Amino acid sequence: MTEGCASQDAADRDALLPRTEKAAAVKWAKDHTARLAEAVGVDLLPDTARTVFEECVGEHDEVADDGRYSLFYYVYSPAPATDHTRIVRTLRSELTRSGYEITGYREFKSAYESAVLRARNTKNRYFVEGETVGSGKAKPQRFSFSVSTPCMLPPGAEQQQF
Repeated sequence: MTEGCASQDAADRDALLPRTEKAAAVKWAKDHTARLAEAVGVDLLPDTARTVFEECVGEHDEVADDGRYSLFYYVYSPAPATDHTRIVRTLRSELTRSGYEITGYREFKSAYESAVLRARNTKNRYFVEGETVGSGKAKPQRFSFSVSTPCMLPPGAEQQQF
């Protein structure tokens, strides 16, 4: 998600960004996806994990050079498609209790109508997604857990204003 700061209101686009080292953000992402997988009773495939740092793009396509970034992290589970409806139902319940707003939800029906759950933490703007990935024909269907952060700034960096 490259919208980074673009999702912020114009009034708060120069508000102080949360400060987090990239290594700490990755640790949070790994820990959070592991907790989600544990909550729904599935394993993760660590070799499928991917970490992507993205620039934050402002409302008017500005890109700061102060080191701000957003993080997108995902990892797959080998859970079979027959478990995907149970997984999104459980995630919906768990995340709602944890202060997340469910922004997208669909139960598994087929490779063309697969399971999807999207949620946003209303306090800190962190996002969680869970969904079926793979066609089931050429690629095995797995379940993907992903998280993304809002724009963050490394500690010690001076925040650029727009």
